[in-house]
Amino acid sequence: MTTVLLTGFEPFAADPTNPSGEAVRLVGGGWDGPSRLVTEVLPVTFSGAADRLGQLVELHRPDVVIATGLAGGRDAVTPERVAINLQDARIPDNAGSQPVDVSCVPGGPTALFSSLPVKAIARDIAAGGIPSRVSLSAGSYVCNHVFYVAAHLAATRPGMRAGFIHVPWDTAHAPEGQPALPLSDIAAALHVAIATTLATPADISVAAGSIH
Repeated sequence: MTTVLLTGFEPFAADPTNPSGEAVRLVGGGWDGPSRLVTEVLPVTFSGAADRLGQLVELHRPDVVIATGLAGGRDAVTPERVAINLQDARIPDNAGSQPVDVSCVPGGPTALFSSLPVKAIARDIAAGGIPSRVSLSAGSYVCNHVFYVAAHLAATRPGMRAGFIHVPWDTAHAPEGQPALPLSDIAAALHVAIATTLATPADISVAAGSIH
């Protein structure tokens, strides 16, 4: 049986909730297969999140890892295409750590691409009426760190695919005037991401780049 590991994050900074973690809980609570789904809400700490992800991969040996996190200010669900080997934290993480110009994996490649079908995922989420597009930057905070570590783990495990999806604020908790989506839509988008990944061994070839 195919195993999928789906992760989100706990709240951080000034946000009282984190829609990535809440959506992951919703997906896990309503999961009806046919694949085995493992869900986890990770701490927003550079060391803790990476360590826990590694433990989960070792324990469950997933075929697919889809990590998710909050990108406040974005107006769409955005599968990330590339992770960079850089921790450069604008704010401290939830443990007070604020690494600057530190590698995610010392000696690792400068960047790693997602092995998820990111273009197909964005297409299929958007086809369901939920805004979605491919992103070319996961930032340099804990989300990018987890993305890079997941991609690095996948590179050492034949057959394992891994990537990251950023989600916007949910409508119930978004700061005033900021773009948001209903939490149910965010969870539905993650359902689509799982289904598309399992049904799409190689990504589609369509334009999904950006000018800036």
